[in-house]
Amino acid sequence: MSAELLKGHLDGMILAVLADGPRHGYGVIDALRDQTDGHFDLPKGTIYPALHRLEQAGLINGSWSTEAGRRRRTYVLSAAGHRQLGIERASWRQFVSAVGALMDGNGGIGETPCPAM
Repeated sequence: MSAELLKGHLDGMILAVLADGPRHGYGVIDALRDQTDGHFDLPKGTIYPALHRLEQAGLINGSWSTEAGRRRRTYVLSAAGHRQLGIERASWRQFVSAVGALMDGNGGIGETPCPAM
């Protein structure tokens, strides 16, 4: 998938992954890859800034823990994050429906050929 397709959807995707339960940063990366059959195998340089942005916005809460001698930051959805995820899901469904109608020719567009440029 191109990075252009990801724009505007990354935050909602991360919130959806965290709806399944707490995860550390690499856990978020793994879940995005695994739950999309490898379509979103994103680098940590993409995920960590998004996690920090979501935490600053109050949509997720992070806490430090130590596992196998390594400090990790674990993230969980906040109440505001749960509400935002609902908004993101509704918006996504509306977007998919509208684009699907357009691309499938059910929206009235595409019924007649485009004039030559």
